[in-house]
Amino acid sequence: MYHKDKFTNRRYTLLGIFTIVALILLIRLAYLQLYDDSYLLSAENNVVRKEIIFPNRGLIYDRNDSLLVYNDAIYDLMVIPRNIHTLDTLRFCRLLHITRDDFQKKIKKAKKYSTYKASVFLAQLTKDEYAYIQEELFKYPGFFVRQRALRKYTAPIASHILGYIGEVNEREIKKSSYYKPGDFIGKSGLERRYEKLLRGKRGIHYSLVDVHNREQGSYQEGKYDTLAVQGHTLQLTLDKSLQAYGELLMQNKIGSITAIEPSTGEILALISSPSYDPNLLVGRIRSKNYKALSRDSLRPLINRAVSGYYPPGSTFKLLQAAIGLQEKTITPATSFTCQGPNSVPIKCTHFHKSPLRLDEAIQQSCNSYFWKVFKSILDNRHSYANTREAYSRWLQYVYGFGLGHRFNTDIPFEKKGNIPGPAYFDKIYGKGHWNALTVRSISIGQGEILVTPLQLANMAAVIANKGFYYPPHFLRKIDHKPDTNFRGKIYSGIAPENFEPVLKGMREVFESEHGTARWYKIPGLSVGGKTGTVQNPHGEDHSIFVAIAPLENPKIAISVIVENAGFGSTWAAPIATLMIEKYLQDSITRRPLQKRIIEGNLLNRMKKK
Repeated sequence: MYHKDKFTNRRYTLLGIFTIVALILLIRLAYLQLYDDSYLLSAENNVVRKEIIFPNRGLIYDRNDSLLVYNDAIYDLMVIPRNIHTLDTLRFCRLLHITRDDFQKKIKKAKKYSTYKASVFLAQLTKDEYAYIQEELFKYPGFFVRQRALRKYTAPIASHILGYIGEVNEREIKKSSYYKPGDFIGKSGLERRYEKLLRGKRGIHYSLVDVHNREQGSYQEGKYDTLAVQGHTLQLTLDKSLQAYGELLMQNKIGSITAIEPSTGEILALISSPSYDPNLLVGRIRSKNYKALSRDSLRPLINRAVSGYYPPGSTFKLLQAAIGLQEKTITPATSFTCQGPNSVPIKCTHFHKSPLRLDEAIQQSCNSYFWKVFKSILDNRHSYANTREAYSRWLQYVYGFGLGHRFNTDIPFEKKGNIPGPAYFDKIYGKGHWNALTVRSISIGQGEILVTPLQLANMAAVIANKGFYYPPHFLRKIDHKPDTNFRGKIYSGIAPENFEPVLKGMREVFESEHGTARWYKIPGLSVGGKTGTVQNPHGEDHSIFVAIAPLENPKIAISVIVENAGFGSTWAAPIATLMIEKYLQDSITRRPLQKRIIEGNLLNRMKKK
């Protein structure tokens, strides 16, 4: 009796479970039929077309609200392979100006992706091409046109900064579920750095289509549609006018210009030459033009301003002076003798007054003087037990000027340069077996030291600020609201008063009768600078110059490097002063100088490696 009751209870339990499940299914079915029509959309896919509405990418402006990058309409011809029934292939190919082989390859690719999902058959049709095929397209079921936006540039400038967009590849699709085949993504420059801000948010539009592939209107009055949201508007720190002027000055030259606002770290201009028109890397011509640019022997795709490596040359003497003053191994009145080209162990480039004070050594760019400053720092046994310890402290000061490391802001593809540490010399010469004489080339910015032009401009900004800098960056505002990143001060470890003698020497580079840039004084402006002539094993020396202005309240810190151009005073110095005059006075009074620079062609000075 007990076993019979137990079996009966189990039967009622199972019956109850099945009854509950059946009721749930009946209720769900009734809900779907009476209240939820979302599955109707799937059932009617043969007459309902789902179109992705691509958002416009965010606009990009310069610091003065002048437009740099905007969007223009293009059209993609889409295909759903299973909706293709009968097709006059020859006529269709003539309409699109493609071959039968092209048609077969594109259809095969589309089917491989999906037979029932839309994919791109022919990408980036222009407005004229779209208008030409639109009236005939209804004859070809399975094909339709999707509108999207393509980047356009208001001026042929700043290509290395702005970057370009292109279709996503398989790696990018795997990395982010947001992207689908045929989507655009920032490939380089700020387009890549700020992709998530610029790309916006997709929308979806469902439309009814008749048997002739003609749209009959929105499905369910747009009930399932979603709106596309445009990307964020960005304002950059760049000055469009200054950027364009710098690119004009650098035409037919190889090198770079970097200009920074010292009080903020905002990059005013960043020129790499040779450059290219950013509109060349837009649309269906992008692949062809990219190949041509990548094969160009002058390497216009490389951003020399942030990834080019150069010895700083004599511009590095400003840093040596500041460190010597901070370490109290010299004073502003310290004098050293110089025998010109007869000096040892480092020759000076020319005969001049001897002995010299610090400010005189800066204006004359005396190699012998700054070798002795460097030696005094590394031989300082009052503060350090040995050369290695003194060098390590010297190295920390150098890092404090922004050299030897990346700034890690929003600067695309920047490199860190090379400032050798004590371990490097231990490996080369053996621990305890090297001294100031061994590494003497560093004293004048040669040897193993390599910096980027951006780092040189930042070094000038540290001097302008008398001891600190804000990390250089490009982003100023997002949707008209100030960006708060990159605002922290980075201190060099050198007291403000120790920059005064350095600034005095930089002023005398222009003001003194023996100053190396005395020919390029700007009427009405106080400017401080330093020339550099950098040895180049592959051809003529590189011409380098750093400057700040006005000295009373610096608004611009700048570096200029012109490869294979000889003395720093011949090309880099005049270019820097023209840039300063343009930015601070918005006009050029020294027209003959401007003409000489613009018309100067230095490309023939390159020596083939």
